[in-house]
Amino acid sequence: MDTLTGLLDGPKARGAFLLRSILTPPWSLRIEDRAPLSVVTMVRGEAWILPERGTPLLLHPGDVAIVRGPEPYTVADDPDTPVDVIVGPGQVCTRGGVDVSEVMSLGVRTWGQGREGDQASSVALSGTYQAEHEIGQRLLGCLPGLLVRPAGTGADDTLVHLLAAEIGRNEPGQELVLDRILDLLVVSVLRSWLAAPDSGAPAWYRAQHDAVVGPVLRLMHDDPATAWTVADLAQRVGVSRAGLARRFTGLVGEPPMAYLAGWRLAVAADLLREPECTVAFAARKVGYSNAFALSAAFKRVRGVSPQEHRRLAATGTPAQQAGFSGPAETVILAG
Repeated sequence: MDTLTGLLDGPKARGAFLLRSILTPPWSLRIEDRAPLSVVTMVRGEAWILPERGTPLLLHPGDVAIVRGPEPYTVADDPDTPVDVIVGPGQVCTRGGVDVSEVMSLGVRTWGQGREGDQASSVALSGTYQAEHEIGQRLLGCLPGLLVRPAGTGADDTLVHLLAAEIGRNEPGQELVLDRILDLLVVSVLRSWLAAPDSGAPAWYRAQHDAVVGPVLRLMHDDPATAWTVADLAQRVGVSRAGLARRFTGLVGEPPMAYLAGWRLAVAADLLREPECTVAFAARKVGYSNAFALSAAFKRVRGVSPQEHRRLAATGTPAQQAGFSGPAETVILAG
């Protein structure tokens, strides 16, 4: 498995919340749903995204924005428009403390305060991953707070048109169709981000192209359960132990065994979000001798036990509250 596949294997929406919003200016939505990852794109009109931390950004029609949660953010026709509606957990919409979710419903997966066909109204599409296990901490841990792919710069345009055509349909299996379109759109944007020069992609991803470090990363990713040593890995790629340690640390930013330990715990964290996965099973899958050894490492590095991690995941508590925090910056991909 290459490092790109290992990273992008995460997004798997399961009953994602997808919505078309028709909004007549002035409008402003405060998003406080604490979702781990959301996608916003404009079909008609423009919108400002105002992250809690970071620079406000204007979205044009066809631009695709990926917002990493759980911090709140605002989407509005103008940065100065006062917040009108708050979108809370469970996608409950309130205005002045009153639930307006049903009042503002305009049909199948359509919501707002405008009218269908009104050219003065803005039309936005949004998709929200409801739980972290649908994405994986390996991906969340390296994403910027706000990532934007401009219209006309990739395959995203076709996927946006497809999402716009499908979001209002109510056919058998429609939820699955929309989940997969959302996954494809997210993966398309992320692949462009990872491939872009100076995009801020993680050092270990960039290092995959190195003739020595790349194969070592693939060995670790393919089989974290193997009791790898630096000597073993160096022998597999035909270099000295010291040479591998020096080159790996220089490119990735940490020694090989430190990276492997972090990778194992990231894989274990994702596995433990699945109800049927025991701590002992996760330990075996990622190279720990038993459940106690994994629990000790998990607690030391992440600040919570595997059982507490599982409980937080089951209740929807964001990973950031359990010691995880990604970068907050905004990244705009070049055309």
